[in-house]
Amino acid sequence: MARGPPRRRRGGVAERLGGALGGGAAERLLAPLPGALAEHLALVAFALAFALALGVPLGVLAERRPRLRLAVVGAANVVQTVPSLALFGLLLPLPWVGGVGARSAVVALMLYALLPVVRGTLAGLESVDPGVREAALALGMTGRQRLVRVELPLALPVLLSGARVAAVTCVGVATVAAAVGAGGLGALIFRGLRSNDDALLVAGALPAALLALAFDLGFGALARALDPRRRRPGPPRARRRLALALGAAGLAAAALGLLAPAARRGGAPAIAVGAKDFTEQVLLGELIAQLLEAEGAPVRRVFELGGNLCHEALVAGQIDVYPEYTGTALTAILGRPPGRDPIEVRATVAREYAARFGARVSGSLGFGNDFAILVRGDDARRLGLTTISQAAPFAAGWRAGFGQDFVSRPDGYEGFVRAYGLRFGAPPREMDLSLTYRALAAGEVDLIAGNSTDGRIKALDLAQLVDDRAFFPPYEAVLVAREGSLARSPALARVVARLEGAISVDEMRGLNGEVDGRKRAPAEVVRELRRRKGW
Repeated sequence: MARGPPRRRRGGVAERLGGALGGGAAERLLAPLPGALAEHLALVAFALAFALALGVPLGVLAERRPRLRLAVVGAANVVQTVPSLALFGLLLPLPWVGGVGARSAVVALMLYALLPVVRGTLAGLESVDPGVREAALALGMTGRQRLVRVELPLALPVLLSGARVAAVTCVGVATVAAAVGAGGLGALIFRGLRSNDDALLVAGALPAALLALAFDLGFGALARALDPRRRRPGPPRARRRLALALGAAGLAAAALGLLAPAARRGGAPAIAVGAKDFTEQVLLGELIAQLLEAEGAPVRRVFELGGNLCHEALVAGQIDVYPEYTGTALTAILGRPPGRDPIEVRATVAREYAARFGARVSGSLGFGNDFAILVRGDDARRLGLTTISQAAPFAAGWRAGFGQDFVSRPDGYEGFVRAYGLRFGAPPREMDLSLTYRALAAGEVDLIAGNSTDGRIKALDLAQLVDDRAFFPPYEAVLVAREGSLARSPALARVVARLEGAISVDEMRGLNGEVDGRKRAPAEVVRELRRRKGW
């Protein structure tokens, strides 16, 4: 059996990071950092405040009612076993606590923080000396007085240790909240993964690590300051003032992070523009947003939404418009078998979306973003590969890597390998789509399914193999907007109409390359496009 190409590795992280930080990258990285840090701090602070407000009473209840202890701790334990992305997804459709954005993220983080808070409260109360309890009872204190004046103050250091663990956990899990449009430092990390930008990865990961360290040290200092068993020269009132100051500072910073975006939007209802979690979608979402702002309409950007969250948010009324692809809408949303005729596919999608979701599907934006089967460029040149059929004999010696979306879709992995008779030597590695590009370039995998307009194809010297058996359906880029939103906003209707047929395949590939290859900000690239087109 023919063997695949030898695997190679790129330069070290330090070398690539040094290159990424050149060419004025500091300004590009520092611009979004304050806002992302404020959003991240807001998510953590509010989630932790709610977890303490709920977890401490639950811990007290578990200590006072041993029969309820197993139920309370068990329920908190169950939440900890649910993967973060799954929990965010489960919360999305729920009224009041779900939806895209910060609300569902805060609820999910609060649920993750409950277990250490409940256990810390329970352990702290159990550590109180029984003799102290008896002395308080002998003094005639009621049960509530003993709890508030004696037991909780003595349990406070252990309780704060639980809160300390909860805070550090929230900082880490909050990075995943960017997948549901909650922003924060995770948005920078996802952008870095998507655009193969190590500097942007560090810009998100390093502050998150420092924030976790700050919470850890801060709660440690607070526990020592409030421990009544530690003798200190300063008066107790000074320690209480220190604790109140630290708490007020945390809540003020959190409020600033959550309320500042609302203040910027003003009082008028904003048009919520959604976008999925890859470069092209962010560029298209930014283009819609800028054109709406040029029309004088207030805009709320809800970008970086993973999977089918854009569609779910549109149906739930949480966003008003987002870019979509006809092949994705046909198979992943409507559950129809893949089609081949672009006009027929678009007509079917438009008809079904209007009937089932009350949404209007625009005409084609002028380009399609098909699945691109990619190999390394030097391997394609060395082996003479131009089509997928030519690569099939090498599959047994290759490792494949695919995004979760491709693996699960009817127009994805199973149909693809069946259509071409592919037999890989091992099951494909399933990973985040952004990581598949990096894994292919680094020699960790040998074949991936990317996007045909992705700028990383050129930037990483990858080669797209022709779909010579026409397996993949057409994926024309369109806009999906709620009918009610179009009726309420003439500006939105004008923007949707303006973008029909306005962007060619080469233009879209070039825009993606500006972001992924040259590491430029999407907003800057979109402004340049508008100037060039006279928009």
